[in-house]
Amino acid sequence: MLQVRDIETFYGETQVLFGASLEVGPGEVVALLGANGVGKTTTIRSILGLTPARSGTVRFDGTDVTAAPTHEIARLGVGWVPDDRRIFPTLTVAQNLAIARRRTRFRSWRLDEMFAIFSALEHLMPRDSENLSGGEMQMVAISRALLGSPGLVLFDEPSQGLAPKIVQDVMATIRRLRDEGIACLVVEQNAMSALAVADRVYVMDHGRMVHEGPAAALLQDDALRQRLLGI
Repeated sequence: MLQVRDIETFYGETQVLFGASLEVGPGEVVALLGANGVGKTTTIRSILGLTPARSGTVRFDGTDVTAAPTHEIARLGVGWVPDDRRIFPTLTVAQNLAIARRRTRFRSWRLDEMFAIFSALEHLMPRDSENLSGGEMQMVAISRALLGSPGLVLFDEPSQGLAPKIVQDVMATIRRLRDEGIACLVVEQNAMSALAVADRVYVMDHGRMVHEGPAAALLQDDALRQRLLGI
């Protein structure tokens, strides 16, 4: 579903990614882990075309999107749940969700399915988004991504700033997406939560992938996890 090959990405003259590569298969959850500042969010931005790679390739669903504008990548079926949620504060929850709808070749999600996943969401629909809590904003951000009919969802720090119960709900939603055949790439500082839900894992350090393998193996290997992640 997603194939990133040898991308090199810069901010101005500062290089952040050095030949980074990863893959996400259909219906697969892949965790991308590493310390702060090693290039995880830049990898997501490169996939989305927000900070385009200067070299290498990014392919989604068989289409080369390396140089494509972000709106075209989204219309192909790539959803994004950013770390700061990016909900339009002056719109209601209903309006935020309404403008997210688009048709892709992937399955469409309905509002009642969002209400089934997030039981509180239906009651939030008329509320102004600027008055939402962090957990409520995350419900809206995930629902917005799904209403865009994605084949792949990119999660950037989905548990950031959330209460433990909400984190459990978010991780359960990621499992639900996998069961529905939707691929997920999860960038997460809470490595143990990410490893528990992921099929495979990549670990980044200084803009390079330094480890790739089954998530369960890294979860169970204390010595390797300590060496790679310090936990």
